[in-house]
Amino acid sequence: MRKSLAITMLTSVLVASTVLGSPYSVHAKEKNDLVPLRSVAEALGAKVSWDQKKQEITVERGSDVIVLTAGQEQAIVNGINHKLDEKPIVQSNRSYISLHTINKLLSNQVEWDEETESILFSNQNYEINATQFVHKLFSGNASGITNIMSQALKNTIPQDAMWSSIGQQYALLAGKPVMLKDLSMEYNDVHINAMMSYETTNAPLNIIVRFDQDGYVDDLSIDIAASVSPYTKPDYDTGNYIEEEVVIGEGTFAVPGTFTVPKGEGPFPVVILVHGSGPHDRDSTISGTKVFKDLAVGLASRNIAVLRYEKVTKEHTFKVSGQPQFTLKNESVDDVYHAMEWLQQRGEVDKDKLYVAGHSQGGFVMPKIIEQDKGNDITGAILISAPSSTFIDALVEQQKVVIDKMKTLGLPQEVVSSQEQNAVMMEQIKAMLLDPAYSKDNMPGTFPMSPAYWWYEQRDYVPAEVMKDMNKPLLVLQGENDWQVSMEQFEGWKTALEDHSDTTFISYPAMNHLLTDYEGVSIGLEYSTPANVSKKLITDIADWILNR
Repeated sequence: MRKSLAITMLTSVLVASTVLGSPYSVHAKEKNDLVPLRSVAEALGAKVSWDQKKQEITVERGSDVIVLTAGQEQAIVNGINHKLDEKPIVQSNRSYISLHTINKLLSNQVEWDEETESILFSNQNYEINATQFVHKLFSGNASGITNIMSQALKNTIPQDAMWSSIGQQYALLAGKPVMLKDLSMEYNDVHINAMMSYETTNAPLNIIVRFDQDGYVDDLSIDIAASVSPYTKPDYDTGNYIEEEVVIGEGTFAVPGTFTVPKGEGPFPVVILVHGSGPHDRDSTISGTKVFKDLAVGLASRNIAVLRYEKVTKEHTFKVSGQPQFTLKNESVDDVYHAMEWLQQRGEVDKDKLYVAGHSQGGFVMPKIIEQDKGNDITGAILISAPSSTFIDALVEQQKVVIDKMKTLGLPQEVVSSQEQNAVMMEQIKAMLLDPAYSKDNMPGTFPMSPAYWWYEQRDYVPAEVMKDMNKPLLVLQGENDWQVSMEQFEGWKTALEDHSDTTFISYPAMNHLLTDYEGVSIGLEYSTPANVSKKLITDIADWILNR
């Protein structure tokens, strides 16, 4: 339930145009000109080292290792000797090589601007542009970086100096990239995505540079890489469905999604999935688990269609961060209604059986979703591991629960003490948030949880109390082994909705916050191990929908 690093820092796949616009129309140098080897290689994501005694230059990128010797026409590329067209030379403690040679060695086709000592952004190569963008971002000299951005991104963060500052902050927190390990391209109907993994001075980073359909950098995502095993398909995935790539909403904040439709004749009931907190992808990938993918294929196997999409804070991370009054509604409600508008045009959808299912924060926001349903289009709502109290109270309780579980597991005292310090800090944040001197219109100069407006705008919102006055059919589901949203929150829903005639409550003894069954005491350590959403949970959701 923690907000993302990218949001905290004022920031954090598929038809492409191949010809870019004027930002790239800078005159290049001749290909045979000598260029500074280190500068070019590092801009392309390579790590360069120099052995003074041997006069050797080693260039590493991904799995490639290139060894050059000053004044020699031979290079060793991945252990094999190669003859060079020109010799590398050393002058004034800098190594130089012809642009033609380095392009050949690194399998690139770049152009170099001697005046700015930088690679020119290419008008045809997203990989080069993405790598150069990352290099400039983290180098401390982001000159010219805004020239290749979309207008929407420039509106958010308009100055090169601001981008230099952002790069420096990320370098301090996550480490500075030293070598590109892998790069691949993914495409959707909103962005062309360069997916990159970097070795850094601290921990591995996953960086996504998102280009718009005109070839301009439109957004990016920067995350510390987690070591997890590959996702495994659940046994209830029968494959008896068709998946279609879709776009939800339009304009600056449109998001790509997936519509999963059972094979056969419709119309089918449909479920819209609403994410938990943080910048989630359409599958709600959390370490080794894909919560929404499992829900989609599981429900499709029971003849229920499912629509899921990238969360706006995932697809438009930096642009969202530039919204000074970004709210819970903007984050989790607006796209539900864009999704509903899209579904109204689909013949395979039973318009009288449209359900919304929210996980964690997605369930927390459900009363706001229903409140906006002026046309009474939502048939019913499903709340899965959803806080019933204020958001800050749920976070404070979360700290207490995990400390108790750590003690039950007998973890070392230093680990428990560290968590206890976090709990004290959370209580202090709560006190500041609830201070009557502050409000969304008069926020403190500094607030530890960003964006501050998001917190103050909904600080008094208690979803269980709001839901009391609503009459939608509800299914409330909760894992008893969930440390992030506890059974106390589940009991809060029960108490608030005790007079509702059409509400069903179900809890699951072994289920954790990722909706998977875990027999141990969950404190999140098991999240990195691939697991699938509980089949019993999916069965209960399907039965509740189909038997109405």
